[in-house]
Amino acid sequence: MTPAKRAFDIVLALVLGLVLLPPLALLLLVLLATSGRPLFYGSERMKTPERGFTLWKLRTMTVVRDDAGVSGGDKSTRITPAGRILRRTRLDEIPQLWNVLRGDMSFVGPRPPLRQYVERFPDLYARVLRSRPGITGLATLRYHRHEERLLARCGSAAQTDLVYARRCVPRKATLDLIYQRNRTLCLDLALVGETAARALCVRASRMRTRRPTRLHM
Repeated sequence: MTPAKRAFDIVLALVLGLVLLPPLALLLLVLLATSGRPLFYGSERMKTPERGFTLWKLRTMTVVRDDAGVSGGDKSTRITPAGRILRRTRLDEIPQLWNVLRGDMSFVGPRPPLRQYVERFPDLYARVLRSRPGITGLATLRYHRHEERLLARCGSAAQTDLVYARRCVPRKATLDLIYQRNRTLCLDLALVGETAARALCVRASRMRTRRPTRLHM
């Protein structure tokens, strides 16, 4: 990671942290009232092929023991009503600002993988993880929705794992390596801007659907 990219991450994380602190406090109160504790969910992800870290999110699912693996259709019944909104708007990822400040992640890069996939595809992730993992990135913006549709059809953990390993891992890695070859601060700014625009569009769409329909006589 270049000094310019690291400086960009720190400044943006601090600014967003200050801006999002009041909404985050409100979200935590809502989650406490509707879902109870714990409010946060920590999952081990890989920073490099050898080094893991705890990635933090707001909890969006009911708690079960020994939860592991990629989220697919087999876990859909565990998503709470508030969790669905948080996932759709990506507000569940606000705690990852802490991961950025710690240096575990960047704003832009490949999504940090689970250890099991790094161990299954060591040569692939040895190349992908030359870039610092990110909150958003080229693969996130270009493939995430398709990935969600693929995994939503899976009815078991084994099927989710098979689909993710065969169809998602190689395609996301291809996009991550394209980003890696072309990364610049300008590209990072463009990808962050696109991510913010998508999140705002989702929220605006939800507000429109909630407006009462006027009846014309």
